[in-house]
Amino acid sequence: MLKATILIENLKEGITLAHHAISSRSPLPVLLNFLLEAKDGNLIISATDLEVGIRIKVPAKVDSEGQITVPAKTFLDLVSSISQDKIELEEKEGGLELRASKLKTQFPILSANEFPKLYEEKGEKQAEFKKELFDNAISRVAFAAALDSTRPALSGVLVKREGSGMTLVATDGYRLSLKRDIQVKDPVKKEGESLLVSARVIKEVSGTKIKESDISLFAASTSNQILFEMGETEIVGRLIEAEYPDYQKIIPEDSATRVEFDRADALSAVRSCSVFAREAANIIKISITKEKMVFSASATGAGENEAEIDAKTTGEENEIAFNAKYLLDFLTNVDDENLTFEMNGPLNSGVFRIAGDNSYLHLIMPIRVQA
Repeated sequence: MLKATILIENLKEGITLAHHAISSRSPLPVLLNFLLEAKDGNLIISATDLEVGIRIKVPAKVDSEGQITVPAKTFLDLVSSISQDKIELEEKEGGLELRASKLKTQFPILSANEFPKLYEEKGEKQAEFKKELFDNAISRVAFAAALDSTRPALSGVLVKREGSGMTLVATDGYRLSLKRDIQVKDPVKKEGESLLVSARVIKEVSGTKIKESDISLFAASTSNQILFEMGETEIVGRLIEAEYPDYQKIIPEDSATRVEFDRADALSAVRSCSVFAREAANIIKISITKEKMVFSASATGAGENEAEIDAKTTGEENEIAFNAKYLLDFLTNVDDENLTFEMNGPLNSGVFRIAGDNSYLHLIMPIRVQA
């Protein structure tokens, strides 16, 4: 029966991360629980909602090995309130007892046998990334994936082996983000092979505050699962079985207008215009001249707003309209200050890039507006 002593800060860190995989509305009671396993000098904490699974090892003094499940939210809330340095966990008849100085709590438990396995096998190693590079790429790409699953392929991020690096792509059908040339250590996958990974899983990996500098990526074809390993932490998800759209076809090969501008200036302009855009189909118009970009929005009964920023334009003067949310999403998820925008006309997609970086682009479909 489980009995272990653990530093409270280590336990807090582990269950806070694992709680991301707990669903508050699961019809299966055991999925509202953490699986706790004391083994080999660690307390292993697992959680899953059957879409995402998280498993993390936390160092512990193990007096007796064992595994049980406890209600996740109650356990997290209680542990988060404890100020002592360490606690003792001991399985007793019908429950788990948590002890600290002047504190004793009893939690109900469910059998560990009811808890689903996160995975049967890790599968084949696909690649190894530097976490910093991976996080940077994901922040610029994953936000463009669809939030709903009516079209499963669009709710994922395409991870594709190209040349000596990896390419990430996400689109919801109205916008697309692409990042090429992500450096990979000891790549295993062959040129052109790809994986379609749930954007939620990808974001979970990127948002994990792990001290380890590397991420190892595994895929198991038999179970159709993907696994990200970061030191003592594993995040598991299912691969999406759907055909990804041919995104290359919608990326323009050239442009009639190219404008260089400052991201912070554009973000401030879009934010001020969005106040009025939300009252008028969320439309923001952009007018481009040789030396400036003018962002504008108007709504009957609410008023109108116009914000001008300095810019350097090559080619034709032009104008286009976009959904304000898409502009805000792009400008807040990319932190480089020097950006470029390319377009061919008001009815063609516009392409944003990072100045001097050909490995990244963000494409947005325009909104047709009356003159």
